[in-house]
Amino acid sequence: MIFPAIDLLNGQSVRLYQGDYEKETTINPDPLKQAKQIESAGLKHLHLVDLDGAKEGKPVNLNVIQSLREQTNLFIELGGGIRTLEQVNQYLNIGINRVIIGSAALTHPELVRTAVAKYGSDKIVVGVDGRDEKIATQGWLENSDTSFDDIVEAMLSVGVSNFVVTDIARDGTLSGPNIELLSRLQNKFPKSNIIASGGIANIKNVTDLQASGIHDIIVGRALYDGDVTLAQLKEVDG
Repeated sequence: MIFPAIDLLNGQSVRLYQGDYEKETTINPDPLKQAKQIESAGLKHLHLVDLDGAKEGKPVNLNVIQSLREQTNLFIELGGGIRTLEQVNQYLNIGINRVIIGSAALTHPELVRTAVAKYGSDKIVVGVDGRDEKIATQGWLENSDTSFDDIVEAMLSVGVSNFVVTDIARDGTLSGPNIELLSRLQNKFPKSNIIASGGIANIKNVTDLQASGIHDIIVGRALYDGDVTLAQLKEVDG
C-alpha cells in the first residue's frame, strides 16, 4: 500500500525537516483539498499525523481530522499524540481506520497490549521513530536508549504486526530511504509488516523499497518538492 502523507500543524498541511518544528514548510492551507486530490488520483490510503498532538500528547487538530474522515473514502491511518486508550477509542469511533501509537509504546507498553486486545492488530500500528536506530519520543523532541530492534520485538510479543519505521535523519530530506535498515528489520522479524517512512525522493526509491521486500510505503515531501507524482504512485500502488 502506498500512503501519501499529510502532516497537520495549526490546521494546515505542512512538512518538517528532520522533525524540527522550527523548520516548517506549508504544503497546503486546506488539508481537505489536498486529501481529495489524493483520492481523485485513484489512491486509496492516507497517512495522517497530528504534529501539534505529537508535541502536546493529546488530540489538537480533531476538527480537521473529522472533516477528512467524513468527506473522503480514504483508508486513514493516524498518528500524533495518541497516548491513552480513550484517545484510541475516540479516533476509531469517528471512523479512523487504524491508529499509530508512538512514544506511548515505549513509555506505556501496557497501553499497546490493551489496545491490541480490545481492537485487534489491524487497528493498532506502532511508530518506530528515531536517530541512529535509537527511539525518539515526545514528538521526536527527546531521545532514548531503546533500539529499534528492541521495540519491534517487544511489540510483536503483545500482538502488534504493523510498524511505521522512520529514520528521522532522512525525514523530509529527500535524501532517499534507509533501505538497509528497513529491509534488515523486515528480514529479522518476518512476522512484522515494516512500513517505510522518511527520505523518499523519487519513484525509484519506492520501487527499490518494494524490490527489497517493503511493500507499505509513506510518501510525504517528495510529492511537493521532489520528483514523485500522484499518478506515478498510483502505478506502483499494489
